[in-house]
Amino acid sequence: MSDIEKVVMRTRKIESLLRTQYHAEGKGLHQLITSCEERLPHDVISKLRFIATIRNKIVHEHEYKLENRNDFLRVCDECEKELTPRSSRFVWRAAIALMTLITIAALFFYYAHWDVLSSHL
Repeated sequence: MSDIEKVVMRTRKIESLLRTQYHAEGKGLHQLITSCEERLPHDVISKLRFIATIRNKIVHEHEYKLENRNDFLRVCDECEKELTPRSSRFVWRAAIALMTLITIAALFFYYAHWDVLSSHL
């Protein structure tokens, strides 16, 4: 996947999060950030501006090369994590933990009572 493709795909995800979770309005990423700046976490605004600047440069400037792809992707990951609602992450973690606990309890129950249960099979 080319740098342009990678940058555009990652910024589309961030734009979607801004529109759905923070009710941002506008055409470009800078406009989206500005429209919901007061609702955004303060530490993520500068990272989002960095992402928007890189996106604009890579799309609009002919000779621009993405110097450090890994740093850009790391910043995108951090922003996506910060912008994703915590409640849904908490709910999924709690659900997975609960299912794991129930499964382990069932395994211990069957292990402890297998001699009685196997006679009924």
